[in-house]
Amino acid sequence: MPVNDTPRVAPKSPGEALKPVAPPAPPPRTRRRRRSPFLSMLSGLFTVALVGAGVVGAGIAIVSNQSKTPGPLTSDRAVIIPKESGLTEIAALLEREGLIEHPLSFRIAAIVGGDWHKLKAGEYLFKARVSPQEILDIMSSGKVVEHSITVPEGLTSEQIVERLRANELLTGEIEQVPKEGSILPDTYRFPRGFSRKGIIDRMARDQNAVLERIWAKKPADLPIKTPQELVILASIVEKETGRADERPRVAGVFINRLNQKMKLQSDPTIVYGLVGGKGTLGRPIQRSEITQATPYNTYVINGLPPGPIANPGRAAMEAVVNHSRTKDLYFVADGSGGHAFAETLEQHNRNVGRWRQIETTRTQQQGGKPPAEAVDKVEPPPAPENRTEAPATAQPASVAEPAGAVPGTRARAFDASEGTARDPLLNKTFDLNSPKQVPQLKP
Repeated sequence: MPVNDTPRVAPKSPGEALKPVAPPAPPPRTRRRRRSPFLSMLSGLFTVALVGAGVVGAGIAIVSNQSKTPGPLTSDRAVIIPKESGLTEIAALLEREGLIEHPLSFRIAAIVGGDWHKLKAGEYLFKARVSPQEILDIMSSGKVVEHSITVPEGLTSEQIVERLRANELLTGEIEQVPKEGSILPDTYRFPRGFSRKGIIDRMARDQNAVLERIWAKKPADLPIKTPQELVILASIVEKETGRADERPRVAGVFINRLNQKMKLQSDPTIVYGLVGGKGTLGRPIQRSEITQATPYNTYVINGLPPGPIANPGRAAMEAVVNHSRTKDLYFVADGSGGHAFAETLEQHNRNVGRWRQIETTRTQQQGGKPPAEAVDKVEPPPAPENRTEAPATAQPASVAEPAGAVPGTRARAFDASEGTARDPLLNKTFDLNSPKQVPQLKP
């Protein structure tokens, strides 16, 4: 039988009244704390920030989309961004040039993308339909337009400086003309506004580097003792022929003459001795100038002149080091833009005779007038870009002048014929400081 654990309450007597039981007390009222105004403000600001962030995010998404959309430019265009231009000026310029439609959107894209402080001044080439983001990428990378200037081989330093001064894309002055033969002719690329002195410095560095490499390959039997002498001979080779296939052979002729203690007898050295850095007479060489004593005239002096007569190119310097191993001592124009070479004076005279026949024929075809190319070919035409026809060396003085020749001028095929009875300089010495002592050849 289960046990009832409920405590038993003693029965009350019949006469005892029941006492009322008081209800339980209500729980104490919680007192509401008043909200801080600061917290309310923060809450409001947070809400506003969330809304603003959403709006800004949407705006950025729109701007980002616009910045990647192809722009309105219909054709490729080069645009110059001036120095010290701010973002606002750049955006306005791009709008005027038709590259963008929304300058504000462009500025926002630049600020958001972090490109605004990377934008560089300069000249830029933008392709048609370029997008704002592509514009920012190009300008921040500094990929400016590069121009080029070609300096032909065989120009003097003075002629090269004048060419640089005439280029309007370059800036600054060249205070001093470089030493002859100290700069390397080549094609040089540069951005708009690059300094002329910067081009000269680059040419000088390239010349030093090229000359050092070529000099290291010099054969032991080369009668050239210093890198400077290599440049001197290369400058003569450069002025004598513009044909790449002839340079080693022309260099071989001069090296053979140096080895045999013969005068070089190079027409370009006459010209340089007369006009120096000007580089051109503007007329044929006169007979009297062949024996006019100057430090550079190799019809008068022995061996090499005291310095280069031009700035030779890389190929001419290599031709001196890698000259043709022939016995040639003479060469004369062959009428085709090249030269006919000879080992003996007899062979050379036959070549000269053929050349004179060509000259006579040309003169007759022009109605008895001297041919247009009668100007001595050792001189390049004004502002030459390329020289395609080489100058002629000399011919014996006994050969008659062609019809129509200008009296008293230097015939292109004239040669002093050194070492023969016809050599007007044979066994003669001259005082270079007294040109009047030099005998004059009769025309």
